[in-house]
Amino acid sequence: MRALLASPLGFLIGMALGSVGGGGSILAVPALVYVAGQNPHAATTTSLVVVGATALGGMLSHLRAGRVKLGPGTVFGLVGTGGSLLGAMISRQIPSNLLLFLFSFLILFAAYRMWPKKSSNGQAQPAELQVGEDISLAFSDAPVAVATKSDSRTKMIALVVVTGTVVGFLTGLFGVGGGFVIVPALVLALKYDMPEAVGTSLLVIGVNSAIALLGRIATSHVQWSIAIPFTIAGLLGSLVGRRISDKVPVRTLAKSFVVLLLVVGAYVAIKSASVL
Repeated sequence: MRALLASPLGFLIGMALGSVGGGGSILAVPALVYVAGQNPHAATTTSLVVVGATALGGMLSHLRAGRVKLGPGTVFGLVGTGGSLLGAMISRQIPSNLLLFLFSFLILFAAYRMWPKKSSNGQAQPAELQVGEDISLAFSDAPVAVATKSDSRTKMIALVVVTGTVVGFLTGLFGVGGGFVIVPALVLALKYDMPEAVGTSLLVIGVNSAIALLGRIATSHVQWSIAIPFTIAGLLGSLVGRRISDKVPVRTLAKSFVVLLLVVGAYVAIKSASVL
């Protein structure tokens, strides 16, 4: 019964994944804990099933539209293997309520980074690029105009490796997809346009989730009675989200979703802190 009650939230998560390519998966763990009644460690494992299947299901419609780069997306996901396995190992050692408390900061951080901001020239730009600019600055030692082709390629590879490892670690630790980091990396490092970045990010999320699940499956149990209806709802939501993305600006969708993330993040922080 609790799984059925949580299913509408799975639909919402799928909508977010299908429309903006990331961020939605970060709601899976709170939904599984506070609505479906799982403990945090079980929820982060079940989340990997839900998020991975929903992302791959949502990717199919993008693939038919030619918006998924299969080769680069698979490589990007595999780059995070080490981080994913490390995150899964560390997650098992963290007490449940502390894991949730730390997770609440990730939710709030994602909300902050996904909010559309003004660029330096005063023009509005997608929230996804804000994250990517911050990441790319770490590898910038010369203006783009004077950078050599070799320098640009080296920075691109470094950005992909670092971002892939960070996303893999977050996936293994918290059971999230990390699309709010993947999308900007694809835009800035691989020069994808936004539709291609959104579609390809779903493939990366699926690969990361599968790797993290393999790192947990020997020590964690997936409660399929919860995972299956939640995943089905998520897949249906991703189809709706894909259609919404064709009609509603990503900026508008991101603003609405950020408000939801702020509410959920604050609730998880207060609830988990009260029992620490």
